[in-house]
Amino acid sequence: MIHLEDFLRPTQNQLFKRFTKKFKSKILISKGNFILVHGFAPVLLVAHLDTVHEKPVRDICLSTDKNILMSPQGIGGDDRCGVFALCHIFHSAQIKPWLLFCCDEEVGGLGANAFCQAHKLHQLPNALDNLKLIIELDRKGSCEAVYYNCANPDFETYITSKGFKTAQGSFSDISLIAPELGVAAVNLSCGYHHAHSLHEFINRSELNSTIDKVTAIIGDSSTLPHFEYVEKIQCLTVSPKIHRYDQFQLFRDEQDNLPLSIPADLRDIYEFLLDFYSVDELETFRAELGDQILRQIYNDEIAPFYRS
Repeated sequence: MIHLEDFLRPTQNQLFKRFTKKFKSKILISKGNFILVHGFAPVLLVAHLDTVHEKPVRDICLSTDKNILMSPQGIGGDDRCGVFALCHIFHSAQIKPWLLFCCDEEVGGLGANAFCQAHKLHQLPNALDNLKLIIELDRKGSCEAVYYNCANPDFETYITSKGFKTAQGSFSDISLIAPELGVAAVNLSCGYHHAHSLHEFINRSELNSTIDKVTAIIGDSSTLPHFEYVEKIQCLTVSPKIHRYDQFQLFRDEQDNLPLSIPADLRDIYEFLLDFYSVDELETFRAELGDQILRQIYNDEIAPFYRS
């Protein structure tokens, strides 16, 4: 039996060692960068092993019904929810998907970048060329789907048909992996909320719902077409560097559908915060506390984790 709690307490290095033993001969390892687990379904599932929290989880607090999980140390649902989901899906799927566990996503996607470099050097299995789609499980909340710069309408329609709604995001590992492999990719909600803060919590039922939907997608995969990575055509304006993903400097799409009332100097911060809060949450903050609450949230809860 696989338990979510068992994935919350280990450090990144401890999980890396555990998975090296768990999957044994089925894996390709780049030590300190990524673990690639061989699959047979033409689907690659992605999650990252690190969290932003300085201390490992020691105490886990549960709601009365055990559906909500929190920790005084920061529960680390971003992205231990995704790591748990990948293992659960792999264990239960009749035809095993490919798995990719990346290290150090939170400091700029270092593991994903190493994976891409290995692909460029032809160090990865040729069978990856047969992938039909990529799913990352590293998104907050419930039923959201983020495609970043991938703009394949057929793929988005298919993902929407599984009960997900399109949302905005700034960066995750698939921002690098999808264009490198030439395969359409999506980042799906996996039940964590208020990431990068000690108030983060996990909604277990939301996570389980996503696991069920992704399992169904894997079941469909033999009859699905290959979903090609199609680069989004953007109208770009240079935006300030607001975090340590310098090599992924944020640009704003003029069709980003952000509320028009957001001041120009806060639009990039607003878009970045959408990785951690919903539009409804941010608009409630603005209505109650004014526009500058956006900068305060960023400075208090997000920026400290990206400062050198």
